[in-house]
Amino acid sequence: MFEIRFHGRGGQGAVMAAQTLAEAAVIEGWHANAFPYFGAERRGAPVMAFARIDDRKISIKSQVYEPDLLVILDETLLDIEPVARGLKADGKAVVNTGKAPQEIDLGLEVDCVTVDATNIAMEFLKAPIVNTAILGGVAKVCDLVSIDSMREAIGNRFGDKFGETAARANVGAAVNAYEQAIVGRCQGLRPLVARSEWLPEWRDIPLGTTLAAGSEKGVAIGPGGAIQNLTGSWRTRTPHYDRDKCVRCLRCWFSCPDACIKREEDDHVSWELDYCKGCGICAQVCPAKAIDMVKGATR
Repeated sequence: MFEIRFHGRGGQGAVMAAQTLAEAAVIEGWHANAFPYFGAERRGAPVMAFARIDDRKISIKSQVYEPDLLVILDETLLDIEPVARGLKADGKAVVNTGKAPQEIDLGLEVDCVTVDATNIAMEFLKAPIVNTAILGGVAKVCDLVSIDSMREAIGNRFGDKFGETAARANVGAAVNAYEQAIVGRCQGLRPLVARSEWLPEWRDIPLGTTLAAGSEKGVAIGPGGAIQNLTGSWRTRTPHYDRDKCVRCLRCWFSCPDACIKREEDDHVSWELDYCKGCGICAQVCPAKAIDMVKGATR
């Protein structure tokens, strides 16, 4: 799986860039998804967006913590947060800057593409919205997506939303950036100070923290909390569980986004299928391959 993390400021189009990259990957025949991370940001505040590309269906929905590719839409972010944290040693970076790659210090020495996306955006779009220009740099360094597929994705997405004239301008910005992008290596001198944050793995969660079915101040809680809404009816695939293969690691129980997996007394598990949406995350995280997703909303 190839993972990409975008760092930008509100109003620069980081979310649209991630979505467009995912669409370009789909045009190339890959599976892809993209999604943003939003807090209480306003225009100009730091924001993140993420994309994943793989040759099979992607079920993971978490943030990207160890990207293969880092895309920085605003060079000034380097001075206010460790944007390169988690970047793989063999990873790559694309930076919006007028400098050459060897002048950029990410805190890691990696392959780097620099492009003056802001000036290109001002020329083609008359506004400092750098998302499509930076995608030209991404096409320069990302072997999974060609500039032709990027052009098509930009034309589709921006044409549908803003019209044909805007689509042509944004495609022009991407192609110009692709032609101007400089490939090199950046410096790794800047200290990457890790933030204090809790990122638990499945074995780190304290036992007993999953809510049991019940009611709190008139609100149903626990598995199937929205009792009147049988969300399992949306399911097109159903988990099939092989108890003999199960090693009782409980990764599926910990990872289920709908809390519909029940933990039994012997640490085997069962499903509340009325509320299972068939996402397949349980099967993906199972190390013993004790869970298969079978077609249909079976019981």
